[in-house]
Parts: sequence; structure tokens; C-alpha cells
Amino acid sequence: MNTDQSENITVAFLGLGVMGGPMAGHLAKAGYTVRAFNRTASKTERWAEDQRTAGCAVETFATAPEAASEAEIVFACLGNDEDVASVLLGDNGAVAVMKEGSLLVDHTTTSADMARRIEAEASSRGIAFVDAPVSGGQAGAENGQLAIMCGGSEAAMARAAPVMDCYAKAIVHVGGSGAGQTAKMANQMCIAGVLGGLSEAIRLAQASGLDLDKTYEAISGGAAQSWQMDNRWPTMVKDEFDFGFAIDWMRKDLGYALAEAKRLGLSSPISALVDQFYADVQAAGGGRKDTSALISRLPKGTC
Repeated sequence: MNTDQSENITVAFLGLGVMGGPMAGHLAKAGYTVRAFNRTASKTERWAEDQRTAGCAVETFATAPEAASEAEIVFACLGNDEDVASVLLGDNGAVAVMKEGSLLVDHTTTSADMARRIEAEASSRGIAFVDAPVSGGQAGAENGQLAIMCGGSEAAMARAAPVMDCYAKAIVHVGGSGAGQTAKMANQMCIAGVLGGLSEAIRLAQASGLDLDKTYEAISGGAAQSWQMDNRWPTMVKDEFDFGFAIDWMRKDLGYALAEAKRLGLSSPISALVDQFYADVQAAGGGRKDTSALISRLPKGTC
């Protein structure tokens, strides 16, 4: 990171949850003075205390507009469309007070419609916008190894990418506004399908009495290999799910994906089926478990 750049750019970060908190921390460690806001004030103060203990310069604010008002680049990482609208848009939102010529980067996974709505309001005020959802989970955020898929203009990307590099493994400019969110929908559909097949495969191996370590060794080196297999097989076979990306959030994301597919006149039966299985896991109290808890929806068999 160019320290001269970090010394000359004021940034704000809105949303300090399991993803936003580490991402904002990487900005602070890179030398940016981060103007931070979270809707739960106690979380803001805990985050700020950790950063100051590490020698970083951060400021905290009681409202999103206060944090955003003096920033050249405002980052947001919130929950869903409704959260984004309440924090960013309207007369009481952060966009209303951002400086003309500033840049807004939204890392929240939202609908493509929301991204286009933000872009319209931002551009009407002379503010550039990039929709930039991320993949890599909490570990990726903490380790600065996120994959970021972006929608926006070339000029906005040229400003955003060097700063996002603080917490990125890969940054890809997919297209115009909303393209980043649509790419994230495709990402979540892929994960859902892979976990569906992986869950059934593990149940087959278990019911057949196979050595599960040997089975993983046998198939993970071939065409079946995936990130989900490498990172979730060991925990899935042990019924361990208290970590990772929550089913509640996956269902939110799949909801956006299925709605966008319907808008485009597409059928998405596999994603819809996996989403329904996730709904069953939610109903059984598993909404905060990792997405790999999909396997708990499937019986182990009688062998």
C-alpha cells in the first residue's frame, strides 16, 4: 500500500460487523484515518478500541451522515436492501451529505435493483458509485483475502481498487452498476449447488460404511474438487457448523438471485430446491449455522 496515498485520502466505513469490522481494520492498518459508524454504538467503540490499541488512527460517529460527511471515499458493509436504504439513501442517509466528487463503495450483498437505485441517487449528487459485494467469508475478511466483484464506471473503479486492495485477494470489474451484485448472485448459486451435491455425497459415503478420510482423499484430487469440499468436508462429517457464513444470510442472497433470475425469464430449479432445504434447516433452528449445515437436512441412512 502506498502510504502517501493513505495519508491523503479520508475514508469512512459504515457497518462494522463480522465482515465490515475486519475490512475497516485493514484500512486503518494501511494508514488511512477511518471515520467509522455502526448502528450498534457499543460495537463501534469496541472496534475503535482495538484499532487504537494497534496504533491506528480512527474516529467514531453516532450517525452514518456524520461519518460520511468529510470522507472522500465512503465504504458500506451492511445487511440487506432495507438496511442499505435506511443508512445510505433519502434525506437522512449518508449519500445526502457526501461531498460532490466523492466515491461510494457498497460491499453489502444486495439486489441488483438496489445497486441501480444507489447509483441513480449518488450520480444525481455528483458522487461516483461502485457496487462491490465480496466472497471469502469472515476468514477472508480477517485475512485480507476477499474476492471482490464490482459494478461501476472505469473511472470509479480506478479510484476504488487501490484502496480495496487492502483487504482483497482478487478485484474484478464485471461491468456497469449492478453487475457486481449480479455476479455475486451467480457466486451464491454455485455455492448452493456444490453444497447440495457435497451433502448427498457425504451421506452416500457414510451409509456405505466407507472410510471418510480415504474417500475425501480419493475424490478431492480429481474433477469433484472444490473449495467447499476442501474446507467443509472435515467439519460436515463431524456435524460441526458453528462458524462461517450463516444460512440466514445465504437465504437472503439466494432470494435476490432467484428474484433476478425470474426477472430475466430464467428457471433456477436447483437453486430454488437448495433454498427450500435451507428453509427447513432454518425452521429447525439452524439459521445461524454455516451453510454447510445443509447436510443436516438429509438423513444418514439405515446401513
